[in-house]
Amino acid sequence: MAAGLIDLSIVIVSWNVSVLLAKCLESVISSLHTTPNGLRTEIIVVDSASTDDTVSMLETRYPQVRLLSQAENLGFTRCNNIGLAAARGRYLLLLNPDTEIVGGALPQMVAFLDTNPDVGVIGPHTLNTDGTTQSTRRRFPTVLVAFLESTWLQPFAPRAVLNRYYVVGPPDTAVLDVDWVQGSALMARRAVYEQIGALDEGFVMFSEELDWCRRAKSVGWRVVYFGSAQIVHHGGKSTDQVVALRHIHFQQSKLRYYRKYHGRLVAQTLRLFLLLNYTWQLALEAFKGLLGHKRDLRGQRVRAYWQVLRTGLRIS
Repeated sequence: MAAGLIDLSIVIVSWNVSVLLAKCLESVISSLHTTPNGLRTEIIVVDSASTDDTVSMLETRYPQVRLLSQAENLGFTRCNNIGLAAARGRYLLLLNPDTEIVGGALPQMVAFLDTNPDVGVIGPHTLNTDGTTQSTRRRFPTVLVAFLESTWLQPFAPRAVLNRYYVVGPPDTAVLDVDWVQGSALMARRAVYEQIGALDEGFVMFSEELDWCRRAKSVGWRVVYFGSAQIVHHGGKSTDQVVALRHIHFQQSKLRYYRKYHGRLVAQTLRLFLLLNYTWQLALEAFKGLLGHKRDLRGQRVRAYWQVLRTGLRIS
């Protein structure tokens, strides 16, 4: 079927989360059935060499899913690009496997894009497992935010700086222009993909959607937080399996972003700051462990932080 004959392509990258993936697929199918005339859709699952029962589960229970099974774990961003290259829809939804669509969110998002041709990317109101709101709408991070967000300095950061970054203030149900939306459920127009290209695979995991939205806005597309539609994001279930790698990829992606948009000097200064941050955290966790406070947890954190430090957080 040629591109354009499908309304929506849903691309899901999965790794060893078969139970959550099944719940995700059930919610997708249910959401698509909420519109009277239906949407012409396709669901593409790119499995990144799972060792659980993901492949057999998909083949047995979801024959309508296009399974692109990879022989090795290629990383989140590269697998998304494999799915995007195979997609044929007018709209492209990047969806995490640990999400569940609430009600008719997918048809609502498609209808919004249909009636707003200058909007290139939208993201829904995202809920945590307990029903609270997950922060997924953002302004582009400044250099100051780089040294405050997700570091030991965050609790001491000026409230106004982080409130602007996190777009604090407007209601969770609002529809408003932002700079970028979280990639756990990001819907883009095919025209955006064709104009700016695929995700930057230098971001193995994390910040790839930030970079993609920035590239989209740079050529004139609007990015919108669409609070009228809801999903639930259980969060981090794949990366929980590889804690040290999660830290490494998060920080290396952050550094790559700042080098790309703010220059090498800023990126290298930030790199040294982060290495000092991890050194301090490692020393603190080791000291608490020696005192006998939650030794197993402290030991896990020391090992994870040591793996981070061994990489030197070199920027790809």
